[in-house]
Amino acid sequence: MAKFLNTTSLNFYLEELIKKSTKNLILISPYLKINTRLKELLAFKADSECKIRIVYGKKEMAPAEQEWLATQKHIRVQFCKNLHAKCYMNDRYAIISSLNLYEFSQVNNNEMGLLIDRAADTDAFIDTFEEVSRIFRISEAVSFGDNIEEPEDNASQDEQEEDSSDHEQKLTTSKLAKKYKMKTPEALIRLCELGYLELRDDRHYLTDKGKDVGGEFRLGRHGIYFLWPSEFKVSN
Repeated sequence: MAKFLNTTSLNFYLEELIKKSTKNLILISPYLKINTRLKELLAFKADSECKIRIVYGKKEMAPAEQEWLATQKHIRVQFCKNLHAKCYMNDRYAIISSLNLYEFSQVNNNEMGLLIDRAADTDAFIDTFEEVSRIFRISEAVSFGDNIEEPEDNASQDEQEEDSSDHEQKLTTSKLAKKYKMKTPEALIRLCELGYLELRDDRHYLTDKGKDVGGEFRLGRHGIYFLWPSEFKVSN
């Protein structure tokens, strides 16, 4: 169940969300004037594997803010016209709130929001990420000084990166399909027939049966994908 957050708890959970992000961190806010504490937390991620993406929507940005972003080469920045949404999420939690990533708002305004736990509110978490992904697609890359944005990877890059990980003993759906000489859409259909996935509103969701056999879903740069145990079978 989603947890209600007031102004104080919003600031607390936002800090915790940033600190505990290990793979993906997404910050969406129309206004950007990040306070010193959050800047320190974000800068600390420079030597980690965490991918940080910020989307903002107001072109009026203080020169000092632009200068700071120019030094943070590990942070990818995008601009989205007509952005009004405020959402902050990592691989486990999402915060949807009235709070801008703006120093004045965090100190002076009365704010409220909701904390969504992926484990407890899977559907809401997935729906949130799907909308976040849409915002990414309609946003344009921004550079500040020498902080030049890298070109967007293709849609399979998330799975390629996951499969190349030595510590990950699971296969993505595309690799699982290749193992059994199937195409990925065929494998998805088969996984639904076996009850490990279900299709709702043109999206695939991991079922309890899928979780019981070791299936997982992950967030990548381009959307959600699934992982399966290497010994998992999808053919007779």
